[in-house]
Amino acid sequence: MEESYSNNVKSMAELIREKNIELDTRDPVVQGGFTQVPNFILRNNNISVGAKLTYSMFLSYAWNNDYCFPGQEKLAQDMGVAKRSVITYLQELEKNGLLEVRRRGLGKTNLYKLKFSVKSPTKKK
Repeated sequence: MEESYSNNVKSMAELIREKNIELDTRDPVVQGGFTQVPNFILRNNNISVGAKLTYSMFLSYAWNNDYCFPGQEKLAQDMGVAKRSVITYLQELEKNGLLEVRRRGLGKTNLYKLKFSVKSPTKKK
């Protein structure tokens, strides 16, 4: 019996967990890891540099943990911006269909779902 294609393909998270590359360095920059950002984000003229950085930060958190639910204070601290700026960037990503936010209630962090959809961008007004 032939297995389906999806059963033979490993998820990106599984491939990352395998850690088949070991970095032999004491350089703290390299030891901290890297984050790949899709070009459709980098070249999207409809979102600000801050929104692009926010998307990149989510990728950084998610690649390391398979999930992503940082608090807005954590995002602001890691990005070097005010919490209000983070809120603005999150709203911008939501408005452009690049992020889905599920609010869990008072005192709990939100759950974030990154969208990897490449669409023909609409012009800024």
